[in-house]
Amino acid sequence: METGRRPAEDLWRRTLSQLPTIYGRLVYLSSLRNSNSGVYEHHGLSVLFGEDQADLAMRESHLASFREWLKLNLEQQKADLDLYLCDLPTDRRTLVESWSRLAPYRNLSPAAASDPEKMLFLEDLEILLESLRNEYASAAPRPSGSPRP
Repeated sequence: METGRRPAEDLWRRTLSQLPTIYGRLVYLSSLRNSNSGVYEHHGLSVLFGEDQADLAMRESHLASFREWLKLNLEQQKADLDLYLCDLPTDRRTLVESWSRLAPYRNLSPAAASDPEKMLFLEDLEILLESLRNEYASAAPRPSGSPRP
């Protein structure tokens, strides 16, 4: 077990600080949570600090990132989400349509978040998706000869 450093500090320094968006941190941290057990799993962190301490560090980091996202206003959340989307290889219109259908963002909330926090997160994401859908619809190329609205 590593001494002198805290697991959460190590996780931040080596990994989370490298992710440019809060939304990206939420995606990353939720991907480390085992969907069957709810335990966060990260081999490197577990080797350095033990499984329990690694799980606790990821659990705390997930909740802190989630609450950091909730503190942003919708404009700031949209900017963060736009930056996250820029790094994805999928066409944005396709991605937004897929997210609207499949709602993968529903799995990003940490278990320790309160029900009102989870509801606010989902409501904000749905507003942002609707905004993005509208943006992409208005930017869609029009067939030649069709009138502009």
